[in-house]
Amino acid sequence: MRKTTIDFTEGRPAPLIFRFFLPLLITSTLQQFYSFADTWIVGKGLGDDSLAAVGNMSSLCFLIVGFSMGLSNGFSIMIAQAYGEKNMPKLRQYLAATIKLAGMLTVLLTTVSLALLKPILVLMRTDSTIIHESLIYGYILFGGLAATITYNMTSGILRALGDSRTPLYAIIISSILNIMLNSVFIFGFHMGVGGAAAATIISQVVSGGFCLFRLSRMDFLKLSREDMEGTAAIYPVLLKNGIPMAFMNSITAIGCMVVQSFVNNLGVAYTSAYSACSKYLNIFMMPAATAGNTMSAYTSQNYGAKRFDRIKSGLYICLGIAAVSYVLLGSVMRFFPYQLADILLTGDEQIALAASFLPICGTMIFAVDALFVIRNAVQGMGFPMIPLFSGIAEMVLRIGTIMMFIGNIGFTATACAEVCAWTGALLINIFAFVLIFTRESSRNSGKLAYSLSRGHI
Repeated sequence: MRKTTIDFTEGRPAPLIFRFFLPLLITSTLQQFYSFADTWIVGKGLGDDSLAAVGNMSSLCFLIVGFSMGLSNGFSIMIAQAYGEKNMPKLRQYLAATIKLAGMLTVLLTTVSLALLKPILVLMRTDSTIIHESLIYGYILFGGLAATITYNMTSGILRALGDSRTPLYAIIISSILNIMLNSVFIFGFHMGVGGAAAATIISQVVSGGFCLFRLSRMDFLKLSREDMEGTAAIYPVLLKNGIPMAFMNSITAIGCMVVQSFVNNLGVAYTSAYSACSKYLNIFMMPAATAGNTMSAYTSQNYGAKRFDRIKSGLYICLGIAAVSYVLLGSVMRFFPYQLADILLTGDEQIALAASFLPICGTMIFAVDALFVIRNAVQGMGFPMIPLFSGIAEMVLRIGTIMMFIGNIGFTATACAEVCAWTGALLINIFAFVLIFTRESSRNSGKLAYSLSRGHI
């Protein structure tokens, strides 16, 4: 089979980064496109209340799915570092342990999420007019977590190996399938929001299976009995890196859930507007988030190879991508808020609320764009506790802002909460990256000089 993995430790950084980034960007675009299509079909086909029910689940879904994604990203960083070291036995041990931990994680998260879904929705002060649809949507999504986790784990492993093309091919297939199934389930079979959730799960089964097939075809990943039996000693290594990243995502989600509860308390119109705004934030953050994922794979491999000069070059390139994203997409949010709101919403009140949110976040979205890149660089060097700490700060700032200002400025406080959270987390990660990079590169230079002086190199 044609080689699709990329070794980031050799060759000019820019071509390697863009070779990885562009397929990953298309993948992310397609994911957001079919997510956007889901939202459009639900909003226009079922109405603003159904859109509110689906949107009300977004932060809770991120709490559960984000936890699994954090673990997956943490495990993938260790795999990428082993790949950068060219240590294939260690890589296979990490892979075997990841497979077993993913199985245990699936059982645990499925059980917990299904059991706690209704109590959490009540705790979030979900309006009685939408709680039934939120439950239907949530039970189907959480019942299919095995498919979601399979895709997250397999695509994360592929990205760690520098393969961003296979996830692209998987998403092309699943995006087409998702949109077709959404239309059939909602307009043909009249399955309501349950049809949207079922379409998502079926599509993820296909995309996860495609990525799993690709991994099974890589000869250097063939696992032996020894690899599978020696996983117990590897669990602590993977969990040490994965758990902080998982909790970082969950803490961020908790902050969003608290904001969602304040919004829900204002009424269904506000919930619908906030759902639409959240969807647009996900779309317009996407290129910078993709640059961050690229930075994670690039940094992890080069950190494993102790190529700190390449890490700095990669950081500048990925920050440049984030800057271009801010100029182009931030401007769209800033100058065309009513046009954007009108695409997803039907009510005049909802459109006006969304149009007050989007320009504020569009002006300040550069903070979260830069955060994605720098935070992933810190994670890629194997320091997950810093992003976890910044995630806690992000949650505190988000909740504190909404509590202080929603009584005075209303719905606008939700946008201010996002901006404060992004800015605080960014400052923490910038400070941490400078300290860690300076220390680690100096330490490596010292070891290299010692080896040269002793004639070891």
